[in-house]
Amino acid sequence: MILDKLFFVLTLVAALGSGLIAGAFFIFSVAVMRALERVPGGMVAMQSINIVILNPMFLGVFMGTAVLCLVLAISSVMRWQPPGSAWLLAGASLYLIGSMGVTMIFNVPMNNALVAADPASAAGQEIWRTYLTSWTFWNHVRTIASLAASASFIAALI
Repeated sequence: MILDKLFFVLTLVAALGSGLIAGAFFIFSVAVMRALERVPGGMVAMQSINIVILNPMFLGVFMGTAVLCLVLAISSVMRWQPPGSAWLLAGASLYLIGSMGVTMIFNVPMNNALVAADPASAAGQEIWRTYLTSWTFWNHVRTIASLAASASFIAALI
């Protein structure tokens, strides 16, 4: 009984965390990146965003949700019988692979390359042009995965 309540709370927090992250990624995909592409100092602004985003509030939600997903994935396999276990595993997998994994494999290396680039150089401008397309594509993937994770956690709760 207490364990069921604990898993309910953990699932609810994971749904909220993955939904919040989906929203953050969404706004970048549909507005921020388009705006930065249109202004002369867009590259410099994104370099600053990539530094400022590494703050306790964002990382707490982003990484905290990943930790919850890991706990929920393991518990869903160990406690497969309760209703919603498959939804828990799906939500956790979507977030861990589609949000966290994509971020670490694709977006972070591009962020690091952008931060190191000189906006005044031709090479820096080429990195920026490639970044706008590639980073945004992978951000779309993260957005969809995080939203699908949130929906899966909600399904698990129902």
